[in-house]
Amino acid sequence: MTLSVRSLLLAALVALALVVAYLLGGDGGGTPAQAAGPGEPGDAAQIRQLTMTGTGEATAVPDQMSFSVAVTQTRPDLGAAMDAASASMGTVLAALAAHDVARSDVQTTGLSMTPVYDYHPYDPPTITGYRVTQRASVLVRDLRSGGRAVAAVVAAGGDAARVSGLRLLVGDPDAATARARDAAVAEATAKAKQYAEAAGQSLGDVLLVREVHARPLPTPAYPQAAGRVAEDAALAALPVRAGKEQTSVTVQIEWALQ
Repeated sequence: MTLSVRSLLLAALVALALVVAYLLGGDGGGTPAQAAGPGEPGDAAQIRQLTMTGTGEATAVPDQMSFSVAVTQTRPDLGAAMDAASASMGTVLAALAAHDVARSDVQTTGLSMTPVYDYHPYDPPTITGYRVTQRASVLVRDLRSGGRAVAAVVAAGGDAARVSGLRLLVGDPDAATARARDAAVAEATAKAKQYAEAAGQSLGDVLLVREVHARPLPTPAYPQAAGRVAEDAALAALPVRAGKEQTSVTVQIEWALQ
């Protein structure tokens, strides 16, 4: 066998050996993968957790009142009806100001102008005048003055005035909601500690806090006062009972167990 043929065979054997070595090295012969350490993605599924919910409630006493007032005047022509309605509303606003209702707490909410018809059995209806109504919303920030403010509106506006939509309000509803949240977290924590101790564990870090449900403070309606009553003294004694309103919050909290 010549030298060139031997060289070719030797080169082929070396190449074959290299291919075999490469294939053996890629078939699981490398360094085994290391287990994920604490805090790495592979460790998240192994964290022992405890999830608990809690509900907290808080009460608040309404300290404000809101209501709507409307004055209506009817006159033979539109201009006169508008002037009469404006005069009546001005009288009502002056009465509110005398009961410490700020200008910024009175807001105009509507104006309507409608013709008044006289209907005949056989002839077309004819316009006999115009009816103008002006509306405003009122906020009384001191509930103790609410009854007197309503009485003053009706007394000042006379038969042209109507008061409706009375509501008792809590001036700072967020404070009551904050107390309910604190109570909800305290209840969830107390239950979680009880379960953890029963299982021979202790609570670790908080992993998640989620507000599941929150019920805001309601604004109940108060009986409507309409028009003028027989005696202004009866209006001055309009009874207002604040009562109590309740709010509640439910939270869900997850802890790591130690």
